[in-house]
Amino acid sequence: QVQLVESGGGLVQAGGSLRLSCAASGIMISIADMGWYRQAPGKQRELVASHSGGITNYADSVKGRFTISRDNVKSTVYLQMNSLQPEDTAVYYCKATAYGRVYWGKGTLVTVSS
Repeated sequence: QVQLVESGGGLVQAGGSLRLSCAASGIMISIADMGWYRQAPGKQRELVASHSGGITNYADSVKGRFTISRDNVKSTVYLQMNSLQPEDTAVYYCKATAYGRVYWGKGTLVTVSS
């Protein structure tokens, strides 16, 4: 059974930093496409960052501020978020794609106060 568990969310002031973690079990993240998505209130879920085949991709709104990385030994994917802004407030979700199947975590809430 595949499980993705996000952690690291919380309340932070504008300009601050957070590091999100996505702990995976039941899946080898070394062969999976991994990504972070977010969903703000009243908005659709959107891609924040992805890590696939050694290639990273970022939404324009977070380029230069967020960094996705993975530790295959710990089976964990990270999202380092710097210079956070109120518009980054959202529930952040981890996604894994492997063997043609898609898995989601339950999300972690990030709130950025102005």
